[in-house]
Amino acid sequence: MFNRIFGKPKEQANASALATLDKLNETLDMLEKKEKVLEKKAAAELERAKDFSKAKNKRAAIQSLKRKKLYEQQIEQLGNFQLRIHDQMIMLEAAKATTETVDALRTGAAAMKAMQKATNIDDVDKTMDEINEQTENMKQIQDALSAPLGASADFDEPIV
Repeated sequence: MFNRIFGKPKEQANASALATLDKLNETLDMLEKKEKVLEKKAAAELERAKDFSKAKNKRAAIQSLKRKKLYEQQIEQLGNFQLRIHDQMIMLEAAKATTETVDALRTGAAAMKAMQKATNIDDVDKTMDEINEQTENMKQIQDALSAPLGASADFDEPIV
Protein backbone atom coordinates (compact mmCIF):
# COMPACT_ATOMS: atom_id res chain seq x y z
CA MET A 1 0.00 0.00 0.00
CA PHE A 2 2.83 2.40 0.81
CA ASN A 3 4.36 1.82 -2.63
CA ARG A 4 1.14 3.03 -4.22
CA ILE A 5 1.08 6.15 -2.07
CA PHE A 6 4.76 7.09 -1.98
CA GLY A 7 6.01 5.27 -5.08
CA LYS A 8 8.70 2.62 -5.30
CA PRO A 9 12.22 3.27 -4.06
CA LYS A 10 14.55 4.58 -6.80
CA GLU A 11 16.75 1.47 -6.92
CA GLN A 12 13.71 -0.78 -7.19
CA ALA A 13 12.23 1.40 -9.95
CA ASN A 14 15.52 1.36 -11.91
CA ALA A 15 15.83 -2.41 -11.50
CA SER A 16 12.23 -2.79 -12.61
CA ALA A 17 12.85 -0.62 -15.69
CA LEU A 18 15.95 -2.63 -16.62
CA ALA A 19 14.12 -5.92 -16.11
CA THR A 20 11.27 -4.66 -18.29
CA LEU A 21 13.71 -3.59 -21.02
CA ASP A 22 15.34 -7.03 -20.88
CA LYS A 23 11.93 -8.71 -21.15
CA LEU A 24 11.00 -6.49 -24.11
CA ASN A 25 14.31 -7.35 -25.84
CA GLU A 26 13.70 -11.07 -25.28
CA THR A 27 10.19 -10.77 -26.68
CA LEU A 28 11.50 -8.82 -29.66
CA ASP A 29 14.09 -11.54 -30.37
CA MET A 30 11.42 -14.23 -30.11
CA LEU A 31 9.15 -12.36 -32.54
CA GLU A 32 12.01 -11.91 -35.03
CA LYS A 33 12.78 -15.64 -34.93
CA LYS A 34 9.12 -16.45 -35.39
CA GLU A 35 8.97 -14.06 -38.33
CA LYS A 36 11.93 -15.80 -40.02
CA VAL A 37 10.27 -19.19 -39.56
CA LEU A 38 7.03 -17.89 -41.08
CA GLU A 39 8.94 -16.36 -44.01
CA LYS A 40 10.52 -19.74 -44.70
CA LYS A 41 7.10 -21.43 -44.52
CA ALA A 42 5.63 -18.83 -46.91
CA ALA A 43 8.49 -19.39 -49.35
CA ALA A 44 7.99 -23.16 -49.07
CA GLU A 45 4.26 -22.80 -49.81
CA LEU A 46 5.07 -20.69 -52.85
CA GLU A 47 7.43 -23.41 -54.11
CA ARG A 48 4.75 -26.05 -53.46
CA ALA A 49 2.22 -23.94 -55.37
CA LYS A 50 4.61 -23.73 -58.32
CA ASP A 51 5.16 -27.49 -58.19
CA PHE A 52 1.41 -28.16 -58.10
CA SER A 53 0.88 -25.70 -60.94
CA LYS A 54 3.48 -27.52 -63.06
CA ALA A 55 1.74 -30.78 -62.24
CA LYS A 56 -1.57 -29.29 -63.38
CA ASN A 57 -3.05 -29.60 -59.87
CA LYS A 58 -4.74 -26.22 -59.74
CA ARG A 59 -6.72 -26.88 -56.57
CA ALA A 60 -3.65 -27.83 -54.52
CA ALA A 61 -1.74 -24.84 -55.95
CA ILE A 62 -4.52 -22.49 -54.83
CA GLN A 63 -4.55 -24.05 -51.36
CA SER A 64 -0.78 -23.55 -51.10
CA LEU A 65 -1.16 -19.90 -52.16
CA LYS A 66 -3.89 -19.41 -49.53
CA ARG A 67 -1.60 -20.85 -46.83
CA LYS A 68 1.16 -18.57 -48.08
CA LYS A 69 -1.18 -15.60 -47.76
CA LEU A 70 -2.06 -16.64 -44.17
CA TYR A 71 1.64 -16.85 -43.33
CA GLU A 72 2.17 -13.39 -44.82
CA GLN A 73 -0.67 -12.00 -42.70
CA GLN A 74 0.95 -13.51 -39.61
CA ILE A 75 4.29 -11.98 -40.64
CA GLU A 76 2.62 -8.57 -40.97
CA GLN A 77 1.00 -9.00 -37.57
CA LEU A 78 4.38 -9.90 -36.03
CA GLY A 79 5.85 -6.78 -37.64
CA ASN A 80 3.17 -4.69 -35.95
CA PHE A 81 3.93 -6.39 -32.62
CA GLN A 82 7.62 -5.62 -33.07
CA LEU A 83 6.82 -1.98 -33.82
CA ARG A 84 4.74 -1.71 -30.66
CA ILE A 85 7.53 -3.26 -28.60
CA HIS A 86 10.05 -0.81 -30.09
CA ASP A 87 7.69 2.06 -29.22
CA GLN A 88 7.34 0.76 -25.67
CA MET A 89 11.12 0.44 -25.31
CA ILE A 90 11.65 4.00 -26.54
CA MET A 91 9.01 5.36 -24.16
CA LEU A 92 10.45 3.37 -21.24
CA GLU A 93 13.99 4.60 -21.96
CA ALA A 94 12.72 8.19 -22.24
CA ALA A 95 10.81 7.84 -18.96
CA LYS A 96 13.95 6.45 -17.30
CA ALA A 97 16.02 9.38 -18.60
CA THR A 98 13.37 11.83 -17.41
CA THR A 99 13.31 10.22 -13.96
CA GLU A 100 17.09 10.36 -13.70
CA THR A 101 17.07 14.02 -14.79
CA VAL A 102 14.44 14.93 -12.22
CA ASP A 103 16.38 13.05 -9.52
CA ALA A 104 19.55 14.95 -10.44
CA LEU A 105 17.69 18.27 -10.36
CA ARG A 106 16.17 17.33 -7.01
CA THR A 107 19.62 16.53 -5.62
CA GLY A 108 20.99 19.83 -6.92
CA ALA A 109 18.10 21.76 -5.40
CA ALA A 110 18.63 20.05 -2.04
CA ALA A 111 22.35 20.88 -2.12
CA MET A 112 21.61 24.49 -2.99
CA LYS A 113 19.07 24.69 -0.18
CA ALA A 114 21.62 23.30 2.29
CA MET A 115 24.20 25.84 1.13
CA GLN A 116 21.69 28.67 1.51
CA LYS A 117 20.87 27.53 5.05
CA ALA A 118 24.59 27.66 5.86
CA THR A 119 24.76 31.21 4.52
CA ASN A 120 22.82 33.76 6.55
CA ILE A 121 21.89 37.06 4.86
CA ASP A 122 23.08 38.96 7.94
CA ASP A 123 26.47 37.27 7.59
CA VAL A 124 26.59 38.29 3.93
CA ASP A 125 25.73 41.89 4.79
CA LYS A 126 28.34 41.94 7.55
CA THR A 127 30.98 40.48 5.20
CA MET A 128 30.15 43.01 2.49
CA ASP A 129 30.38 45.85 5.03
CA GLU A 130 33.79 44.58 6.13
CA ILE A 131 34.97 44.38 2.52
CA ASN A 132 33.74 47.92 1.82
CA GLU A 133 35.42 49.18 5.00
CA GLN A 134 38.71 47.50 4.08
CA THR A 135 38.49 48.91 0.55
CA GLU A 136 37.92 52.41 1.91
CA ASN A 137 40.84 52.01 4.33
CA MET A 138 43.08 50.85 1.46
CA LYS A 139 42.07 53.90 -0.62
CA GLN A 140 42.93 56.21 2.26
CA ILE A 141 46.31 54.52 2.71
CA GLN A 142 47.03 54.78 -1.02
CA ASP A 143 45.98 58.45 -1.06
CA ALA A 144 48.26 59.15 1.91
CA LEU A 145 51.18 57.40 0.22
CA SER A 146 50.67 59.22 -3.06
CA ALA A 147 50.47 62.68 -1.49
CA PRO A 148 53.55 64.82 -2.15
CA LEU A 149 55.92 65.35 0.75
CA GLY A 150 58.21 68.18 1.83
CA ALA A 151 59.18 70.92 -0.60
CA SER A 152 57.30 69.35 -3.48
CA ALA A 153 54.05 69.66 -1.51
CA ASP A 154 54.26 73.45 -1.83
CA PHE A 155 54.19 73.47 -5.60
CA ASP A 156 50.87 73.56 -7.37
CA GLU A 157 52.23 72.57 -10.71
CA PRO A 158 54.56 69.74 -11.50
CA ILE A 159 58.16 70.55 -12.36
CA VAL A 160 58.99 70.12 -16.00
